[in-house]
Amino acid sequence: MAGRRARSGRGWDASPPRAGDATPRPRRGRRAAGNTSDPGAPASVDSPDASAWDTSRGRAGSARRAGGSAREDAASTPRDEAEVAREICLRQLAVRPRTRAELATVLARRGISEETAEQVLDRYDEVGIIDDAAFARAWVSSRHAGRGLARRALANELRQRGVDGDTASEALDELDETTEAETARALVERKLRTARGEPDAVFRRLVGMLARKGYPAGVAIRAVKEAIAAQSAEAAEFAEQIDADALADAEGEIDR
Repeated sequence: MAGRRARSGRGWDASPPRAGDATPRPRRGRRAAGNTSDPGAPASVDSPDASAWDTSRGRAGSARRAGGSAREDAASTPRDEAEVAREICLRQLAVRPRTRAELATVLARRGISEETAEQVLDRYDEVGIIDDAAFARAWVSSRHAGRGLARRALANELRQRGVDGDTASEALDELDETTEAETARALVERKLRTARGEPDAVFRRLVGMLARKGYPAGVAIRAVKEAIAAQSAEAAEFAEQIDADALADAEGEIDR
């Protein structure tokens, strides 16, 4: 056995390390602390960069939480009611001019308190954003020219939109009886171009058309009689038999 070479394994009879060989071999299985192949992974707790990474991550998380909390607070904070009322009014006025009563109705429907609505509408009155008198004048002019409506029909429309009686009367005064009669005659002449049927049937239809537009019975009957008389000899003969005043009085009795 003396000639045998000594075993050099790792067992009980392993040879001791030689002098000067003090560097230990790395252990397998677990990476050395702070030495990882993943550059994005955090350093070990012993690494000098570890605390900085944890701190920055904490700050970022806190900032995100703070931002989310601010957004939640902003969403949950109720908006000023007057501001909401003003926005509603401006959106309504962007579509077409409105009376004060129309805007008040919309605000009430949207849940705006009466006190806030009064404050906002008073301010709009002061600066001229809403003006019932100007609204009434423009309404009378455009509806008479565009639709041929007479004073009675226009007065009814203004009342439905909340314009008070005095303001409506001032606007309607700009539409005199002469202008009203001329408009009635023009409407009848336009309809006669396409009218078909016996003169008496045409007469009744045209008078009814003018009545629906708000023309008094006398104005309507005279406008139709004159227009029919100018149409043809046969129509003129029929028109001669019409007693406009008597018919107007009869229509007035029916209306009352």
